Amino acid sequence: MSSRHKLRLAARCIEVGGILAYPTEAVYGLGCDPWNGDAVQRLLAIKGRPPNKGLILIAASPAQLVPFVEPLDEARMRVVLETWPGPVTWLLPARAGTPSWLTGRHPTLAVRVTAHPLAAALCEAAGSALVSTSANLSGRPPVRSSLQVRRALGAQLDLILVGECGNSARPSTIRDGRTGALIRA
Repeated sequence: MSSRHKLRLAARCIEVGGILAYPTEAVYGLGCDPWNGDAVQRLLAIKGRPPNKGLILIAASPAQLVPFVEPLDEARMRVVLETWPGPVTWLLPARAGTPSWLTGRHPTLAVRVTAHPLAAALCEAAGSALVSTSANLSGRPPVRSSLQVRRALGAQLDLILVGECGNSARPSTIRDGRTGALIRA
């Protein structure tokens, strides 16, 4: 099956409210349509993650994040944009109308423009930013292969997009966009 065909299947899975796993810069991620509350609630249930923690969105470009976050002042946005695409997630002010199932209890939303070619292609194929949380049960170590995903969560997922994770040894760094403060190393 061609990679283009696999991406079309994955985009269709997202469009119909499915949950899929896909490789990112460091670990496999779980994703779905961020606007689909039922899909997000199902993803949280699969993972065993409390909804008040909030989620990360990945995108192929900063433009895909515009519907979800407010821009910072020019100097701060320059700092953010200089790290993308790449494994740096930024907490940016959530735009009015951003669903609380994404932000949890926070006034910000965690967002990243991914440097992983397959994850970026998935966002492009879906035409949107996607929910991205590590493909593991909450409290368990993240997984780095499609086989590990299948063993841990396989029966609960609609699709596993097979590919290699990037070379990052750890999940993305998280920083506060307003201050630059390091939240997760």
